[in-house]
Amino acid sequence: MQSEMPFYEGPEDALRAAVQALGGAKQVGAAIWPDKAPEAAGRLVQDCLNPSRAEKFDVTQVMFIFRKAKEVGCHAPFMWFAGDVGYDARPITKAEEADRLTTVVEQASKTLAVAVAQLERIQRGNSIKAAA
Repeated sequence: MQSEMPFYEGPEDALRAAVQALGGAKQVGAAIWPDKAPEAAGRLVQDCLNPSRAEKFDVTQVMFIFRKAKEVGCHAPFMWFAGDVGYDARPITKAEEADRLTTVVEQASKTLAVAVAQLERIQRGNSIKAAA
């Protein structure tokens, strides 16, 4: 994880750092717009990173860039975005995410077991009344 938070002038600057970490505009453009020629896709990425241009990434494209940047160890752009809106963010390891999901599954299993027991109790009560 990056220990020092670099200074970014704005969101485009922060995203530019992620794009650079991912191999540049052509690489990212080709991943986001596979139907475009790499040069055209790269130019579109550059346009989206230029605050004076009308072209902008949509939210799913920004999320894609953040996810891919995390895979290569580039966390600062996402952390800048979080900090800009008042959050303290840190990357979560796969082990931490697996632990969190294990807890969710265990809790859901307990909830399901309780619900099944209650349903069975209700159904037994209805069958006893029906037999009577």
